[in-house]
Amino acid sequence: MNAFFFITAILLASAAAVICCPPSDRAALLDFRTALNESHLGIFKYSGKGNDCCHHWIRMSAATRPTDRVADITLRGESEDPIFQRDHRTAYITGSGLPSYLWTYLALEVSTMADWKGISGPIPSCITYLPYLRILDLIGNRINGQIPADIGRLSRLTVLNVADNNITGWIPRSIANLSSLMHLDLRNNQIRGTIPRNFGKLRMLSRALLSGNRISGPIPNSISYVYRLSDLDLSLNRISGSIPPSLGKMGVLATLNLDGNNISGLIPPTLINSGISILNLSKNSLEGDIPDVFGPRSYFTALDLSYNRLKGPIPKSISAASYVGHLDLSHNHLCGQIPVGSPFDHLEASSFMSNDCLCGKPLRPC
Repeated sequence: MNAFFFITAILLASAAAVICCPPSDRAALLDFRTALNESHLGIFKYSGKGNDCCHHWIRMSAATRPTDRVADITLRGESEDPIFQRDHRTAYITGSGLPSYLWTYLALEVSTMADWKGISGPIPSCITYLPYLRILDLIGNRINGQIPADIGRLSRLTVLNVADNNITGWIPRSIANLSSLMHLDLRNNQIRGTIPRNFGKLRMLSRALLSGNRISGPIPNSISYVYRLSDLDLSLNRISGSIPPSLGKMGVLATLNLDGNNISGLIPPTLINSGISILNLSKNSLEGDIPDVFGPRSYFTALDLSYNRLKGPIPKSISAASYVGHLDLSHNHLCGQIPVGSPFDHLEASSFMSNDCLCGKPLRPC
């Protein structure tokens, strides 16, 4: 079986080897296969004979649950693999690959149908009745419709990834009931509305990636209650209001991307003297001075404050930061002399261009 794709069905079984599965599971898998079309790789070639769910196009392994049920369907394409590029084609599956009967008859724990570019149709609402579902990964297709309103029923769900699709509607309020959720990826869809105010109930969440949508309204203060959150990406949306200062007090937050929104107000000083290492606030409507509170806790591999309405001088305390790699203060209303020394001695003029009256290296002399 090629390394670039695989379909896996894990049969829950107490024995070390299982050769068949219930007729209902086999029928559901065959119907699922019929709903899809893949013309280049032949991964759906299956004779349909016998009771083996895993013949030819499904690889089987055993787990320890005492029922012979299919628990894991993984169908992942990697269209950028060299074998596809060499043949001048992509790994491409088309069809309505989310039939409701698949979720009705199978006791799934993992459902991955990712990066095939052409699988369409909505997410069936009956998926919320799969009590053991842990991973739902549908990234990189043409899935449309809304996220099921009762998605919060899935109390064991740890990964919800529907990025790079055509999903519309709102983020369901019930999403906050996913008490086991660790990875949420809704990037690059057409989701609108606001982030639910009860978002802070997702206490196990470590990554929340919501960029490239049409999300509006303020950033809920409750996000700061998600104490395990290390990566928050709300960029390229329509978010408004001010930045909650509590975001800078989160213990493990390392990446905060809020660029490309309609955020206004001041930069909270808590963001500057925190554990955040990647901070992107560019292309908003932030105003006021850059907080002069840099210190030993300030360690930025990237700090981007460009394309805002910031004024005043560049804080001299930046030199007290433990590290500043990439710094972009361009396209603001800053004025005064650029401080000397680290990190300014390695920055280019592009980091300071299009301000009101900055001077000094690497710009013109004062």
